[in-house]
Amino acid sequence: MIPTPPPAASEAPGWRWAPHWVLAFVALWPMPGYAEGVMVVGALIAIVRLLMARFRGGKALLSPQAWALTTVLFAAYWLPEVFSVIGAVDPGRSAREAVVDIRYLPFLWLVAAAVADDRGLRITLGGMAVIVAVWTLDALVEGLFGTSPLFWGLDAAKQLVSGRPMCSAEDVAALDRLGGVLGPCNLKMGVVLASLSPFLLYAAGRRFGAAGWIAAAAAVGVIVLLAGSRASWITYALVLLFSGWRLLGWKRLLLVFAAGAALMAALTVFSPQVRERVARTAQALSADDSGVDMALSGRARIWGSAVCMIGESPVNGVGVRGFRKAFDGCDPAAGEMPVWGEGPALHAHQIVLEVASETGVLGLLLWLAGAAMAWRAWRYADAAARERARPAMLALAVTVFPLNTHLAFYSTFWGGLTLLLAALYAGSLLGRTARPPEAAPATA
Repeated sequence: MIPTPPPAASEAPGWRWAPHWVLAFVALWPMPGYAEGVMVVGALIAIVRLLMARFRGGKALLSPQAWALTTVLFAAYWLPEVFSVIGAVDPGRSAREAVVDIRYLPFLWLVAAAVADDRGLRITLGGMAVIVAVWTLDALVEGLFGTSPLFWGLDAAKQLVSGRPMCSAEDVAALDRLGGVLGPCNLKMGVVLASLSPFLLYAAGRRFGAAGWIAAAAAVGVIVLLAGSRASWITYALVLLFSGWRLLGWKRLLLVFAAGAALMAALTVFSPQVRERVARTAQALSADDSGVDMALSGRARIWGSAVCMIGESPVNGVGVRGFRKAFDGCDPAAGEMPVWGEGPALHAHQIVLEVASETGVLGLLLWLAGAAMAWRAWRYADAAARERARPAMLALAVTVFPLNTHLAFYSTFWGGLTLLLAALYAGSLLGRTARPPEAAPATA
């Protein structure tokens, strides 16, 4: 009897669940503690699994190029943290962030391996599209009836277990936009959906054509307008532009943007929250600095402080997560009540200024080096690889688009999301399989 050959590394037990592990991490974002636990356990398992595969010569887990790009992108994010510890305004906090963030590297290898073959790519990107669709429908229900069913269920479960709600009464009372499944104490639903929307839009376009793309774009667009900040509006506009022009052509895409403008005008009339954000934006036309700062929700004052920090610590910055401690010493309007209320600004709200102020020119150069490597990999990839990686590439590109305002990239939530997108990009672009574009799965 001929013995059965051992399974290939890609088929060996322990890696078939990798896509599901990644999806569990994303699906648990409304419960940050559980999501963090999934990520840490996945990282530990990935270390063992990857070392075992490497000792057996298991290059089938990831191509050498995918290993390299994933590691380089992590290094471009993490090394600035390490260098920023020297001379940091809060060295303990900066050092702790650098040490703790090492956990991301094995998890990013896991994420990249999850999309490195046909099956994993189909499950992972398809699952991402489903998660975005479910969160969008849930937020639409909240917009109609005032309650997110998903968040209501999570909150009820937490109260049953711990006797405490997920959000305080003060958070609920201060709610000024849709919270969706993330709830009123984590008002990031708009920017999260905007960044993740390429997974849903590409899936809808491939499966249902132009009509599917338009329906998905309209549903997500309503939530981004109602739940998002103006930064998420810019992010989503970029997604529509770059995902729609190849499918619809420029003429029909212009009609989509015209319909979006009409929808925004209607929501400005009927939604006080949208009307307030549009009115605040109009204040930018004011000739004085206070009008511009009010229009930018205090960002002009924060950016002035960031520039000051860059001037005082140009080489390696004030230290990761040290912005809040260094703010008072660089506040250009010290003594005046800021637009955002009491207390210092927590971060620079803009990727270039955050990286430059907290990690200096050295950190900024490392980020640019990572971006250059990501672009070089895209430039030299073949058409099939680009087609596989297009959703992750667009999601990553719009998330770090520099001509916008941003959440803190060195925070646990937004940093984890950004690194996840980077690993999905590296793994799907440089996976270990090659196939023609027409063979790509519907969610690629």
